Amino acid sequence: MKKNILLLALFALGTALPLMASEPEIGVASDFESPATYISEADAEMQNIKIEVEGTQVHVSNAEGLTLEVYNLTGVRVGNYKIDSDDKVINLNLKYGCYILKVGKVVRKAPIRP
Repeated sequence: MKKNILLLALFALGTALPLMASEPEIGVASDFESPATYISEADAEMQNIKIEVEGTQVHVSNAEGLTLEVYNLTGVRVGNYKIDSDDKVINLNLKYGCYILKVGKVVRKAPIRP
């Protein structure tokens, strides 16, 4: 009985070895897209979102449903604003200085001047 099990195990191992030793198949590159021309959905979203700053007002476009986060240069969040339309103007009541504005994956450095 032990001999039969041993033979069966060796047979199974012997048939699996050629499968494991074979080289992987290489696909045809005809459906390959160049990385330079490929744009993911996240990249397309980033290209459409616009953040413009003038004085203490921030104009955000194409970001409906997202949130504008405002950070000071030490990384502390000093503001959080819900963007409820495609074309939103937000008045920031902040001291003058440089801030980081983030909407989705788009991040901008912005000087705030009262």
